[in-house]
Amino acid sequence: MKIGMFINTQFPEGDPVAARLPELIEQVNTARDAGFSSLWFPHHFLTAPLQMLAITPMMAHLAAAAHGMTIGPNILILPLLNPVQVAEEAATLDVLSGGNYILGAGLGYRAAEFEAFNIPLAERAPRFSEMVGLMRRLWTEDRVTHEGKFYTVRDQGISLKPTRPGGPPIWVAAQVDAAIRRAARIGDAWLIVNASALPAIMPQMRLYRAALTEFGRQAAEFPIARECYVGESHATAFQECRAALEYKYNSYAAWGMESPTKTMSFEDFAADRFIIGDKVAVAEEIARYREALGVDHFIMRVQWPGLPQEKVLGSIRRLGEIFA
Repeated sequence: MKIGMFINTQFPEGDPVAARLPELIEQVNTARDAGFSSLWFPHHFLTAPLQMLAITPMMAHLAAAAHGMTIGPNILILPLLNPVQVAEEAATLDVLSGGNYILGAGLGYRAAEFEAFNIPLAERAPRFSEMVGLMRRLWTEDRVTHEGKFYTVRDQGISLKPTRPGGPPIWVAAQVDAAIRRAARIGDAWLIVNASALPAIMPQMRLYRAALTEFGRQAAEFPIARECYVGESHATAFQECRAALEYKYNSYAAWGMESPTKTMSFEDFAADRFIIGDKVAVAEEIARYREALGVDHFIMRVQWPGLPQEKVLGSIRRLGEIFA
């Protein structure tokens, strides 16, 4: 079983972002020393007033601190981008990380982002599928000719091949049945996103495993992303991180993501989605997810805008002790 850290690169309005960069390096060093095996980065555009560091330069910036860890986006909004650009940047990040890059990718959902890039929301899924096939060819073939519905490459090769044979694995984020089947058909893993509730994931995991069998494929891993905070005291852990988590999910709601908190309390929303408590309680929750889903790679987001650095580092260390 593996543990990964989903690093926070988002900061409240007015927060001096440049002053936070050493803190991010300290978090990565702490996670690596605590036994974390992977490091993951969020991706969005147009997040104002929430400040957000751009994903590709941040992955490159922290790759040295993450030496030996797998790095990757969680998740790259693939249909907003060009497959040649993504393939070349992924190859470079694969080389920088010593062949330890995974491309976590998804469709995206924010209408404002798609409008800004002049890409119809209705084209997300077909663009995504075409991009994955083209990128895999660009990583493995010397010269590629591709004339698709959305993208054209005529007898060209990318400027750098990845270190990893076949190119980086592609983990596909998905929340609905059709997308989960797509993850089984064209992805190397289904990446379960943070906001999905455990009761909803359980039948989806059965669907995913059945689709793998149907398509004659095997998953490289079974990853799941969760919000996680490990406090010294179970009694106070939730209150220590609540304000930061509420800020984060209120931002999602402002961006247009459907927010269950409109119809339920934050405590009810957190149940079966967030893993919060002391080491004993968190270890029990992790065991519950493993038993229910068979997941083997927990990607834990351990900081949200406004959570103090000392609490983040303490949570990282205690989480590492659970997985030791």
